[in-house]
Order: sequence, then structure tokens, then C-alpha cells
Amino acid sequence: MERLATIHRVTKETDISLTLNLDGSGKASIETGIGFFDHMLGSFARHGFFDLDLKVQGDLQVDTHHTVEDVGIVLGQAILQAAGDKAGICRFGSQILPMDESLILCSLDLCGRPYLGYDLKLDRERVGDFETEMAREFFYAVSYGAMMNLHLRQLAGENCHHILEAAFKAFGRALDAACGFDSRIHGVLSTKGTL
Repeated sequence: MERLATIHRVTKETDISLTLNLDGSGKASIETGIGFFDHMLGSFARHGFFDLDLKVQGDLQVDTHHTVEDVGIVLGQAILQAAGDKAGICRFGSQILPMDESLILCSLDLCGRPYLGYDLKLDRERVGDFETEMAREFFYAVSYGAMMNLHLRQLAGENCHHILEAAFKAFGRALDAACGFDSRIHGVLSTKGTL
């Protein structure tokens, strides 16, 4: 049975429809109105083997903030919903991912306790039509929506496009590992008996 979540969230700033399949093949249909963000979310889906269908109408006449942050909230909620009771999953996932001169570490725990550790050094204001300071807001929103502990560390890198793309790909790979099943796990992987 596929682990699937569909969420429709409407505010005065954004209208977001998102479907996420944790057991997909990496197919993505993404329309946020922010080209570089679409590219990053597509990379996340492809390298995490998630199917992601996302349509967003946001107040981009203001700036990208509401759109990027709200997509993070909804994606996080979809991850939490699709993961269900988390029985049998590995819970932890880590990936060190290279992209040219960049090297990014992503490590996460689907523990039910939100936290973001973020250390990406982005010295440009924008990459394409994406405001680089919004990367932190996105990952913060995802971590809280999904109730996950999420760490992103830049080990090397100079080109902001490479740094960001490596971060999104690493996040996809780490999340795929955390959502994977292990036959040795009975119930949830916790000494408390719950996540």
C-alpha cells in the first residue's frame, strides 16, 4: 500500500494543492511560479524517489516569502501524514552529497520533535528568481510541519546554485532513507514505544 498524502491549504497569501507519494518513482509536476524553486523541488522528488504533484497560487507580486514558506509548511504536513504511525521505518536518514565543488550533509530524524540546524553559506541575494534567504525559511517550515529533526551542513561550496541543489537532493535522499522499512523493526524504532 502506497503512503500517500493530499493537502489543500488556502490563506489570503497562498492557495496550495499538494499530493506526495513516499513510495513513488521520482515523478514530479510542480508549479509554484518560482522557476528555481520548481527546479529544487523537482530535484528533491527525483532523488528521493517521491512522486510530487504541486500547484501554487501565491502573492508573488509581494515577494517569494509567503509562497516558499507555505510550500514548506504543506510539504512538511504531507510528509507527516504520509508517514502514518511510522511503524517499521528506519526513522533516521543521512546523506553527504556532492555537486561539483559543493558538499552538503543532510541528517534527519522523524522523531516527532521539530528542530532545524541550518548552516548553508549563501552569499548571493538571488539564484534566478529565488531569494536565497528563503532556503532557510523553507527547511524550517518543513521541519516543523513534519515534526522532524533536520540538519543541513555545508562542508564545501562556493556556487550558490550548486549549494542549494545539493541541499535539496541530499534532503530527498536522507528522507527516503528515513522512510525506508527494515524487517528487523517491530512497531516504531524508539525505546519509548512511540514517536
